Amino acid sequence: MARIIILAGILLVIIGAILHFAPGLLSWFGRLPGDIRYESGNTRVFIPLASMILISIILTILINVLRRLL
Repeated sequence: MARIIILAGILLVIIGAILHFAPGLLSWFGRLPGDIRYESGNTRVFIPLASMILISIILTILINVLRRLL
């Protein structure tokens, strides 16, 4: 269990460094085809469907790979 928490912490540090030093690298996130945006007057609705599906697939693959390695 401790290994998983350490690996998650290292992964978060890496993602944080990428977002800090190269913010344009993930500028596509939230702008994928399938993300729903609706603006009308004072109302704004944003539902990142495609982005969340992509993150779900990536996390599922990573978790399965980590399970097999540990």
